[in-house]
Amino acid sequence: MVSADDSSAKWNSECRPFEGVRILDFTQLVAGPYATYQFALMGADVIKVERLEGEAMRSWDLSNTLLSGEWIERGLAPSWQAINAGKRSLALDLQRPQAVEIAKRLASTADVVVENFRPGVMDKLGLGYAALSELNPLLIYCALSAFGQTGPERLGAGYDGKIQAMSGIMAMSGHQSTGPTRTGFSLCDIVAGATAALGISSALFQRTHTGRGQLVDVSMLEATLAFLSGPIAEHTIAEGQPSQLRGNKAAVPTPTADVFETGDGAILLSVVTDKQFEALMRSLGRADAAQDARFSTEPMRRENEAALRRVIETALTTKSAREWETVLNSAGAPCASIWKVEDVIDHQQIVARDAIHELDTSHGKLRLAGLGFQLAHGGGHLDRMAPTLSQHTDEVLAEAGYAPHEIAALRTAEVI
Repeated sequence: MVSADDSSAKWNSECRPFEGVRILDFTQLVAGPYATYQFALMGADVIKVERLEGEAMRSWDLSNTLLSGEWIERGLAPSWQAINAGKRSLALDLQRPQAVEIAKRLASTADVVVENFRPGVMDKLGLGYAALSELNPLLIYCALSAFGQTGPERLGAGYDGKIQAMSGIMAMSGHQSTGPTRTGFSLCDIVAGATAALGISSALFQRTHTGRGQLVDVSMLEATLAFLSGPIAEHTIAEGQPSQLRGNKAAVPTPTADVFETGDGAILLSVVTDKQFEALMRSLGRADAAQDARFSTEPMRRENEAALRRVIETALTTKSAREWETVLNSAGAPCASIWKVEDVIDHQQIVARDAIHELDTSHGKLRLAGLGFQLAHGGGHLDRMAPTLSQHTDEVLAEAGYAPHEIAALRTAEVI
């Protein structure tokens, strides 16, 4: 562990931001592992503590296809790999006192502990913040849960869909004709994980000038609300105005910021200013429509939305969505055709910035998402794929001072 006032640590311009930081990761499923994955990308030594049978998500096929079957059989499901690459795996039976002692020994020299159990679970094991901070006053302890460590709902279970429904997201997402809908991926899990990573980073930085560790208490619901700053502010100004399903329209509900059908495929226009509207009309061969009194101002365009939509859709039938994407963006009318994940990861912009990490493994090539930002020096990258279950147990215990015969005895006793 690098102490708060350790000036002897040797850093260089290519050192990743969190090299030298050790994280003991008790998390599972999505939110917690996503948080610690960010640190693995940025150089931290993340030791993932799993039960002896392994985390259940190792064998989950979230793609609903048979294509990932071989990976699943190895306990390396794609969805699990996506947020656990770059970590080391330690398997412990935390119901056994010897395993708890191992965890305490590791926590005593760790920089960060992260867990996403319901409040109180780690305390019962003797591994809560109070116990571990007494052993290691410099420890940053992040507890990520549905509703946080305090409050009347603190013991409630947290799942992404539940938080999407509770947070107000689903009251905005969907069409009037079909009703509320959740996003197509685990949005609230990812938001909570990103928030936890920010909280941990903040605490680590604060430790450099306070010399103290602390508890980072992350609530999935609060993290999601933090990302809804706009709708919350809008509600306070327009109090009494109920949330409405927004369909595919932008936050500013202009008729030209919506999804439209083309001659081949759909396209989303993000045309929100008068200048962009004029560019759109010229590109569609309907410069005359920009002068039409019905469409001359934004309020008039809203009032005559149906007529304007007919003008746009009729013109769009002459080309495909991808063709219009090139034409309209070049003209200054922002838009995008509807890209699939398998297409966008090969987009020239993504390729040019090496935004997707590629790993050659003994089981085949892996392509995994990166940080979402780049640093001029020492940016994030992956050194290795996600670990097989217990792959690093002996290695981690040896580093903690356990002799080979002690490790063998712990394995015989099924503690590890």
